[in-house]
Amino acid sequence: MKPIRFSDHAKLQMVLRGAKEEEVTITIRSGKWEAAKMGKLQTKHQFDFNKASLTNKIFYKYKTIEPVFADESNEIVVVTVKVYYSNEEVKL
Repeated sequence: MKPIRFSDHAKLQMVLRGAKEEEVTITIRSGKWEAAKMGKLQTKHQFDFNKASLTNKIFYKYKTIEPVFADESNEIVVVTVKVYYSNEEVKL
C-alpha cells in the first residue's frame, strides 16, 4: 500500500473546507478511482456529518470528500480536496 502525501495546497484547502486527513485517506483507499483533469485521479466518499459546516454555519447531515490526486510510482500525492455538504444521502 502506497503512502499518501498531502501537498501544501491540499492541506490549506482541507483546513478551509473542513476535511480531515483521515477522511481523505479513507476516501482514497476505499473509493472507485476515476480520471480527473490533467492526468490526475479523483474519487469521493460521503460521511455522516450532523453538525454546522465551518464555511457557512448551516446544519448538514452529510459531508462528501472528493480528493484529486496523482498516483506516482512510490506514493499517492493529494493535489487538492473538494468538500460538499448536503442534507440528502448520495449513492456513490
